[in-house]
Amino acid sequence: MTRPQDDAGRWIVHSERPIYENEWVTVGLADISVPSGERFDHHTVTLPSAAMTVVLDDAGENVLMSWRHRFVPDVWNWELPGGLLDAGESPAETAAREVEEETGYRPRSVEHLVSFEPMVGTVRSAHHVFLARGVERVADATELNEGSFEWISLADVPELIAKGRIANSGSLVGLLHVLALSGPTARSRAE
Repeated sequence: MTRPQDDAGRWIVHSERPIYENEWVTVGLADISVPSGERFDHHTVTLPSAAMTVVLDDAGENVLMSWRHRFVPDVWNWELPGGLLDAGESPAETAAREVEEETGYRPRSVEHLVSFEPMVGTVRSAHHVFLARGVERVADATELNEGSFEWISLADVPELIAKGRIANSGSLVGLLHVLALSGPTARSRAE
C-alpha cells in the first residue's frame, strides 16, 4: 500500500550546520518547523553508510555469523559480516568485500534485499542488506577484530533473536527478511 506524500505533514528544514564532525560522525543542528507551526533547533547525526550480507550455505540452511563484543552498548551478539562503504564503492561491492575480508569466503552471488535507516528520527546512516547464496573459501580472514565466524542454523535464528543474542539492527533486518521470504507464507505464495 502506497500512501501519497502530504506536504502539510512535512517537517521543514530552514538550515542545518555541523557542530562537530570527523570521518566517523557528524553532529549537526537543524533549524526546523513542524506541521503544528512550532519552530525549534533539532540535533542530527550523520554516520557513513554501511552494507551487510546474509550469507547462506549452498543448502540454504545455515547462515555465516560472527560472535563478537560491541563495547559501546557492552553487548555480546551474533552479527552478519558487513562494514562501511569505501569512497567510490557501491553497497554491493562493499557487501562482497566485507564478506571476504572478515570471513575468507567469497560470495558466489550478492543480491540486494533491502535498504533502511536504523534510527530514522535523528540519525542519517543508510544500511544496505544483501543476500549471498553460497560461498567459496579463498583465503584466511584479513579483518582479525571482527569476532569468530561460525555457520549457524537458520532454524535457530528465531530463538537467538528471542533471547537477545542477535541485537544488531542490520543483522536483525537481514535475517528477519530472509526468514520471511522462506517462511510458510512465502512458500504458499510460490506454490
